[in-house]
Amino acid sequence: MPVLVAGGKAHEFWIEPKKYQITPGETLSADLKNGEMFAGAAQPWYDPRNARVERRSGGETHPITGRPGDLPALRVTPEAQGLIALVHQSTPTRLTYKDWDTVLSFAAHKDFPWFEERHAARGLPQEGVRESYTRYNKSLVAVGAGDGGDAPTRLEVEFVALANPYRDDLSGGLPVRLLYKGEPRPDAQVEVYAKDDAGTVERGVLRTGPDGVVKVPVRPGLSYLLDHVVLREPGADAAEGAMWESLWASLTFAVPGAE
Repeated sequence: MPVLVAGGKAHEFWIEPKKYQITPGETLSADLKNGEMFAGAAQPWYDPRNARVERRSGGETHPITGRPGDLPALRVTPEAQGLIALVHQSTPTRLTYKDWDTVLSFAAHKDFPWFEERHAARGLPQEGVRESYTRYNKSLVAVGAGDGGDAPTRLEVEFVALANPYRDDLSGGLPVRLLYKGEPRPDAQVEVYAKDDAGTVERGVLRTGPDGVVKVPVRPGLSYLLDHVVLREPGADAAEGAMWESLWASLTFAVPGAE
C-alpha cells in the first residue's frame, strides 16, 4: 500500500459532480477531489485506490468502472429520472506524520480530545506516527425530477440524508443521520462546508444527537460537503504497520436555487 508523508492539516476527500441536477440521458460527470475548505485537486481514476464504486437509485445498484487516468474519474449516463447516490470507497492507505505537533493538530481539528492520553497508554512513540486511512464518500444527484430518497449503503461509516435536498422542504434544515457499522453515531462532530457559484466557502461545525441525526442549515443555490472522521485502533483491514486507523465519511449535495 502507498506510504505518504502527512502535511500540516487534515485533507478532506469528496465526490464533486460537475452538475448536481441533470436530465435523463445526460452524462453525469463527477470528480474525486482531495483538498481543504471544499476546494482541491481532482484525482484521476486509478484502480488500486478504488475498493468500491457504484451508483444507487430506486433500490438498484450499478457498478461504476473507469480507465486509468480518467478525468473526471466518474462518468455515468442514467436514463431514468430519480435521486442517484454516487458511492466511492477507497482502499486503505498508510501515512507517516512528520512530527508530533502535526499529529496533535489533526486530533484537535477532528475532535479526538482523548487521543494523546490513549496514545501514551498504548506505549506508542511520538516520532514516526503511522496511520491507515480509508475514505467513504457519497454524493446525491437529481436526474430529472429527482424523486426518491437516500438509503444506507453498508459503508463502514456514512451519512444518510433523511430528506431529499432537491424535492423536500428544507426550511428547517436537511436532516442527516451518521452511521458507523450500520448504527447511529451520537454526539459526533460533523463539519459542514457550503459553497456558492463564485467558489466562496463557509465552514461550520455541528454535532449529532442521540439518534445520530444532525440538522444541516441550508440555503438555496449552494452546494454542501459534510465530513466526519472515526479514529480507532487498527482493524484487520488497516494498512500494514499502522498505529492508528481513520475512517473518513463525506457527503455532497446541492440545494436548488430559488425560482
